[in-house]
Amino acid sequence: MSSQMVWRPHEFLIADSMTNNQVILDNRLSTLRNVALTLLREVESLSVTEPVRHRVRLHDEVQRFEIELINSALSRSRGNQTQAAQILGVKLTTLNSKIKRYKIPLDEYAASNETTLRENAA
Repeated sequence: MSSQMVWRPHEFLIADSMTNNQVILDNRLSTLRNVALTLLREVESLSVTEPVRHRVRLHDEVQRFEIELINSALSRSRGNQTQAAQILGVKLTTLNSKIKRYKIPLDEYAASNETTLRENAA
């Protein structure tokens, strides 16, 4: 007894469509796999830490950060210490003591402020 399969034209289209869909799905999965592997390699490369060559001291880092913040506030206020203290949310006396402790030069901000005053007067 032999069985014979008869394909009708619409069945060819369905078979072709299923094959095309499978190829597209395989391509997408392959691309997704490559992207995932690339991302994994990048993450692994970031997690490799180099040995610490020098110690990081919290006090020194906080001091460096404070100096940067004070310089930024003085720059934004064009050397006006009262405004800089308001920007930083500290009392003027606190700002003054930190400027003295960290020996932050005020000359550049004073020159900037004088130039601004002259420009505004003109």
